[in-house]
Amino acid sequence: MKTKIILAVTLLTLTLSFAQTKTNMKNEEIMKTYLIEREIPDAGKLTQEELKGISQKSCTVLSEMGSGIEWLHSYVTDDKVYCVYKAENKELLRIHAEKGGFPANRISELSTEISPATALE
Repeated sequence: MKTKIILAVTLLTLTLSFAQTKTNMKNEEIMKTYLIEREIPDAGKLTQEELKGISQKSCTVLSEMGSGIEWLHSYVTDDKVYCVYKAENKELLRIHAEKGGFPANRISELSTEISPATALE
């Protein structure tokens, strides 16, 4: 009896794990990677506190929007911020920018990624 219960629990755990993996794979297939160019004069002069506030605002808006959009990271230059996002479509990125009060001067879907490792493949 105890063996049957253990077997049933193990089977249920494996089934749920497979279903979650399948769902995650489906979401990954739907989500595309985008680069957003934001023109922000003197962005490179923003303080850590200002950058923290911008990050918090972005995260709050993302939380309110729910699934379908994810911020990966950003790069700050003298007068621009380049943000890398995963999203189901460009419209979600535009909505995020509007709700957050961020410019989204250019949104480009990334087709592939290369690095020094590409040279070795």
